[in-house]
Amino acid sequence: MNAPGAPIGLSLPRLEAGEKAIGTALYTGDMVLPGMLHGAIVQSPHAHARILGYDTSKALAVPGVRAVITGDDIEFRYMGLVVKDETAIAKGKVRYIGEPVAAVAAIDAETARRAAQLIEIRYQPLPAVTTIEEALHDGAPMLHEDFAKYAKIYDAPVGRGNLLAHSIATQGDPAKGFAMADVVVEETYTIAAQYHAYMEPCAALAAFDPSGKVTVWSSTQSIFRTQANLHECLGLPMTKIRCIAPRVGGGFGGKSEATVEPIAVLLAKKGRAPVRLVLSRNQDMTAMRTRHPGWIRLKTGATKDGRLVARDCELWFDGGAYADDSPAVMNFALYFVRGPYEIPNVHCEGYAVYTNRMRAGAFRGFGNPQMTFATESQMDALAAKLRLDPIELRIKNALPNGARWFGGQAVTESTLVEALETARTRAGWDKPMPPAPPGKRRGRGVAAMAHSSAFLSTGAIVRLQNDGTIAVQVGAVDIGQGSDTALSQMAASAFQLPVEQINLATPDTDSAPYNSGTNASRVTFMVGKAVGEAAFKARDQIIEHAAAMLGVKRDEVSLAPGGRVVVTGGSRHNAEVSFADVAARSIWAVGGPVIGSSAVMASHAMDQGHTKMSGWLSFEAVGIYTFGAQIVEVEIDEVTGAVEVTRAVCVHDVGRAINPCATVGQIEGGFAQGMGYGLCEEMVFEDGRLANPSFMDYKIPSALEVPKTIECVLIEKPEASHPFGARGIGEPPLVGAAAAIANAVADAIGKPLTRLPLTPERVLRALLAQ
Repeated sequence: MNAPGAPIGLSLPRLEAGEKAIGTALYTGDMVLPGMLHGAIVQSPHAHARILGYDTSKALAVPGVRAVITGDDIEFRYMGLVVKDETAIAKGKVRYIGEPVAAVAAIDAETARRAAQLIEIRYQPLPAVTTIEEALHDGAPMLHEDFAKYAKIYDAPVGRGNLLAHSIATQGDPAKGFAMADVVVEETYTIAAQYHAYMEPCAALAAFDPSGKVTVWSSTQSIFRTQANLHECLGLPMTKIRCIAPRVGGGFGGKSEATVEPIAVLLAKKGRAPVRLVLSRNQDMTAMRTRHPGWIRLKTGATKDGRLVARDCELWFDGGAYADDSPAVMNFALYFVRGPYEIPNVHCEGYAVYTNRMRAGAFRGFGNPQMTFATESQMDALAAKLRLDPIELRIKNALPNGARWFGGQAVTESTLVEALETARTRAGWDKPMPPAPPGKRRGRGVAAMAHSSAFLSTGAIVRLQNDGTIAVQVGAVDIGQGSDTALSQMAASAFQLPVEQINLATPDTDSAPYNSGTNASRVTFMVGKAVGEAAFKARDQIIEHAAAMLGVKRDEVSLAPGGRVVVTGGSRHNAEVSFADVAARSIWAVGGPVIGSSAVMASHAMDQGHTKMSGWLSFEAVGIYTFGAQIVEVEIDEVTGAVEVTRAVCVHDVGRAINPCATVGQIEGGFAQGMGYGLCEEMVFEDGRLANPSFMDYKIPSALEVPKTIECVLIEKPEASHPFGARGIGEPPLVGAAAAIANAVADAIGKPLTRLPLTPERVLRALLAQ
């Protein structure tokens, strides 16, 4: 078998770079169909209220309005990945301020927006619970009275009000472990809601054909989850739902589940015309999703020589008005309760709670950034108490090869020690920092992190075309991270072709094999694995055909660059046939078309003998761990409390870098987003209403705040279970960024801060309290 080669490891430009640079990339909001109408939504002004009725007459009287939909247009059909608790549009009652309650389709966007403002909805306001504490109070109003009847994929709490999920896990004997500890540190860490801040707000375009089949183009991270959600909430069979992803302007988890697609479909059906619905930034920020806010109480014990012996954790996440992915996110956070360390005795409990706030859902890191902020902050607190170097404490407790993850899964290869040592050297950790200028303080902090690459299922189809080029079909959506380019490089490598001879089809449920979604750092690993397996099957067929055409044995031929199969020895040495010759034989004479396919499922058994669990979702479809370390230097203004990140060194295990430049871009972008989470990004709610629903008031880091140089170091140790050696890198750079920054701030001011983000006000208060 020929080993994969070039173009793996080349920093090729992204396939779509040209069209994005000149502005011809086609996003959902750019698409136009003949007779297309424009949609607009009406949002709830109440955090919790019963819907008593609608008056749509004024809206329907506006010239150019073609359709109005409300909850009266749908049945009680529910969608959801973990809990089926959400309808296509609010029906019966509203559960958060900003929830879509009605929508209009008209001949232009302005007419639709104007008509939407004329819809009158009669509400009966109900008591609202906008915090975890309020939601759990005795006698608190229930958001979902029918929660017990909803379909779920986990063992949910029964008769516990607004408690959505409760999970417990125990490894070893925590009481015995704490009795062995010479030092114990305990603290509560508070985390805020973060907005996904993707460049393209949620959008969908829906059009029915004469047979009643609807085609939906949308800004989605999963065409198949979109299809499934539409099936569940609208009752359409999947054979009548086609979902396509054009260019997508970012997602970060916020577009993993349904957004505005159900509303667009309802409007298109009622208006008897294609309908395009694009949210404004304000609407997106108030109607869609957030990162999970909440708090984590963490207690860790260690011996005087720095060995971690016990940990206890209590985690509470605010899931908002609908379950979305909340139970899974809470479980995944607990899954990283030990961090990348050996801790023999652990007990943890996690809770997710319904509140009258907008949904919290999947967000880059999926609960791991919240947990890592707590665990890595506590590692520094332990190091200070033990008078140990923070990096040495981490190295002493790092998971070795062959260790068991929390839950019992095997860690085949751990590169944490290498990452920490590399970061220490590159950052000059052992050298003192230069003195701060007057009015400033300087500090340096470190964080280690781990994440997974394998998750759920996917497939790929690879076909040899008539001219010898290769067609690849996958269900993965490139949301801006460059996966189309990476997958094309992998396919090209399998056939020793240039990338230009690979055609990666647009994701389309009518033709693509299944893929669960673009999330969980899984596309390069999972979809790349499927592409590799399918490509190798097709390649074997090409070699079989070529050997027969050349009259030699199969083991006497080999692929050669440029789409050729060459005889490698014997009397016919150097004789060759082209891929096009092989294609002609397979299509017109012998065997049929050359097609390779693959179906892949992540499978990593958990061990109940290692960790006792209850109330958990199964994580057997999760695995393949990647490790990293980040060191950050900060400078703090003593007058304002403003924190400037002056330097960042990010060392990450990437397996084999398929496209090194794109890999570095993922690390830089992930760190920048994690920096926002650590320093400035916070969705502020007042009685359930978002107080900062625009980029005027919601601060994300700009080019002025991000360090001029983020030093990225790639550890390349090919993953043995992947045909091209890759591991995922989409989320790890964000996971540890806030923790590293928080530890640097603590180093600068001599006091740890336990609430994110570390705004100037919070840092200044800590300085003034000294």
